[in-house]
Amino acid sequence: MLLDTSSPRRCIFGLDHAEPTPMLTPPTLLRDRISQLIFPRIGSNMMPTISVEDDAPRIEALMEKYPIGGLCLFNGDRIRTPQTLTRLQSMSRFPLLVGTDMERGLGQQLKGATVFPHAMAFQATEEEAEANLEASARAAAREALAAGLHISFSPVADINSNPANPIIATRAFGTTPETVSSLVSAYIRGCKHEGLFSTAKHFPGHGDTDVDSHEVLPVVKRPRKEIEDLELVPFKQAIQEGVSLMMTAHVSYPTLDESGIEATRSAPILRDLLRKDMGFRGAVISDSLLMEGAGQREEHPGTRAAALIEAGVDILLDVGDVPAVVDYLEEAVTSGKLDESLIDAALDRVWGLKVRFAARFGKGAFIDPSLAQPLSAIGHEENKKLADRLASDAIQIAIGDDATLRLRPPGPGQKGPICFLIRPHTTYSDPTQAPLEVAFLNEFINGTYVEITPECEDDDLHPLIDLAASHSDVIVAVIVKPAAWHRFGLLPFQRQFVRDLVDQGNVWLAAMGSPLVLAEFQDVKAGICVYSDVEPSMKAFVRFLSARKTDSEAGSNHSNLP
Repeated sequence: MLLDTSSPRRCIFGLDHAEPTPMLTPPTLLRDRISQLIFPRIGSNMMPTISVEDDAPRIEALMEKYPIGGLCLFNGDRIRTPQTLTRLQSMSRFPLLVGTDMERGLGQQLKGATVFPHAMAFQATEEEAEANLEASARAAAREALAAGLHISFSPVADINSNPANPIIATRAFGTTPETVSSLVSAYIRGCKHEGLFSTAKHFPGHGDTDVDSHEVLPVVKRPRKEIEDLELVPFKQAIQEGVSLMMTAHVSYPTLDESGIEATRSAPILRDLLRKDMGFRGAVISDSLLMEGAGQREEHPGTRAAALIEAGVDILLDVGDVPAVVDYLEEAVTSGKLDESLIDAALDRVWGLKVRFAARFGKGAFIDPSLAQPLSAIGHEENKKLADRLASDAIQIAIGDDATLRLRPPGPGQKGPICFLIRPHTTYSDPTQAPLEVAFLNEFINGTYVEITPECEDDDLHPLIDLAASHSDVIVAVIVKPAAWHRFGLLPFQRQFVRDLVDQGNVWLAAMGSPLVLAEFQDVKAGICVYSDVEPSMKAFVRFLSARKTDSEAGSNHSNLP
């Protein structure tokens, strides 16, 4: 059994501590212990979207029968979400661990919180990359703690080793194990300093895949030696840095497990490689179990959950049918099909995280996040200034000469520059793209702004070629970024539209995502790497353009940028 209440002291997660405290007494009933391993989502950015607040009644009803161990949070806001989490914590029989995907800061999930550029942008800040990332991780951690969160499902420790990768790309810190390792370390250090748990993902690596594991099961066929020398290096560094959780990849590695089963349910990968060979002692958390790569839809969710626990998973993330999973696992343990010691070992690691959080901030911090960080930390002005600076520092000129690159003044009968924003898709979690429009038109009052969305028709585009010719310069901002369940890369008609503009001449092409898009259009006047489409990056790009006005243009329109 997990707990011997007759013993005055025990070791949880490597911590020797007095026990138990009233609030941190672990569950003893089998059903309760199993429930602690399950972290369902609250809120959703997928259709139909639902906010944390609107989804809370479902979680409240669930907790009455199944005392879940934590939550995977999506789609909240800086005011209401902390209140909602406090209410749920006060109702829960055991403290909840709340985590969220915050690769781009808490603002990725909470409206009003700070948003930082994509991971790839940090490596572009060169000598300051580690310091910049650690500072941003600390800022994001403070905001998360103030909101009532405990876990960042970051950093991405994958290496962007396959340029065709449709789901990692700009989410990765770089293309080499050295770059990724150093920045993974910086992120973990930033979180540890503030007391937020971090998660290295997606073990043993998702960077060499060419399909999206949200839709299918990717297969990586690299030789084992190459995997050890490349993909595993950042994860080894994360372990050395003391990362608290490791998230599995729904990816098949036949050279690591000849069965070809996905890493999430592979004992050779999780128990042998990760724990025995690499020495990881923290909690293993699955990637979302709603993804196709996590198993066939026709498979019973309980059967899959049992297989994952046997393989070495401690936390079942984003479980769709909690009752079905708990009921199945309870019956499996009772009947002897699943070893109860596996449940207890997993719970030991999950509970260890709760003990560590309470040791740092006090047990009351689960219900009152202000004991960890004040509410004012969320979206703090200094954090937003940091995001703005990082976004500006990341911009690089890939094509063109910085010394001579200038916007032209309007000629006779011409308007100022025209800016086209091209979006191959719209994700449900996308922030509004209005920041680019507002910033551009505020800075270039004689300019024009147009968005090219997937809904555009060919007939809509032909007049735009002529429209572009009536402007002094043509700015084309292209968003090519990874997103779950979405196509990666320009749509054919969008690619042709960009080609037609480039052939017409005088195009500034900005990659607000993967810089690989610039390789398709080497004959542009300027190729600019922005790396991200978040609001700070969009505004930074306009500042970049403003600094390259000609004297005549600048004289007619003094900068209106903040």
